[in-house]
Amino acid sequence: MIGKWWNNLQNRCRTCSRVTLTAGILVVALVGAGVLMTVGAAAMAYTNTQDFCIGCHEMKDNVYAEFKGTIHDVNRTGVHVICSDCHVPREPIPLIARKIRASMELWGHFRGVIDTKEKFEAHRTQLAHRVWDRMLETDSLECRNCHKRESMSSELQSEKARNRHAKADKEKMTCIECHFGIAHKEPDGPTPQELKAAKLEKK
Repeated sequence: MIGKWWNNLQNRCRTCSRVTLTAGILVVALVGAGVLMTVGAAAMAYTNTQDFCIGCHEMKDNVYAEFKGTIHDVNRTGVHVICSDCHVPREPIPLIARKIRASMELWGHFRGVIDTKEKFEAHRTQLAHRVWDRMLETDSLECRNCHKRESMSSELQSEKARNRHAKADKEKMTCIECHFGIAHKEPDGPTPQELKAAKLEKK
């Protein structure tokens, strides 16, 4: 009698232990996932700040120095953009993809690929073309973080701007094909329009 009771109790305890262990693992997994998501979101937000972007002298002394005083830095409306506004998409999947690509660029930083003014100038065209290629692929997604085509008032534009935007719409052009070299020095070599034309020829 006592033996049966003891065996029954042991079986119940084993079942309770398995349930408790499973529940414990689930709780730990959920808490861990929550911590990882929070840390990941914080890292995403921090790496989008201007302080982070110009934390290395390659950026601060070159492209950021060029950016100062441009229309995206100082203007009549007081709208000020930072690096991530133009170089990082806001949509979740494109944003994560861009961050992954950017993490690969750290390798160049540690190797000192553009750690002097001379090295930066030697790579300027390649760096600009990489950004332009991406913007041609994404229909200037980063530009459209702030500039909404449907919100533009043609009445408030000059006749020249109205005509050019109408032409761009008709020919299915994207922002970067015309609006480049406005925040940084224009590099040598082909323009975004010429890069696009060259790609279309290859097809």
